[in-house]
Amino acid sequence: MSVLIHVFVALHIIGIASLLGGFLTQMKAMGTGTARFSPAMLHGALTMLVTGIALVGFHQADDNPVNNVKIGIKLLILVVILALIYLKRDEEKVSKGAFAAVGGLTLANIFIATLWT
Repeated sequence: MSVLIHVFVALHIIGIASLLGGFLTQMKAMGTGTARFSPAMLHGALTMLVTGIALVGFHQADDNPVNNVKIGIKLLILVVILALIYLKRDEEKVSKGAFAAVGGLTLANIFIATLWT
């Protein structure tokens, strides 16, 4: 089970890299008001959702403790990110506020994952 958990952690990190990378590559465009949500951002967020749910299940199946409050907050943040990206995915330009919100929420999710023990 340990190997499976590690594989899904790696996939989860790939998902966050895709989401954050999509945001970071368009920060200059955000400054000019021409930023848009890329498919990589949507796919990264979806990857995070699927692998995160799987990780919780694997940890519970392996009798490892799971902090349900932490996972619930991370899930709520990810659902907001997914909703923003999904609803605005076809727009040519996304408002600075919506784009910055996705970046800020993504960073919040990373810090919650790494600093909340």
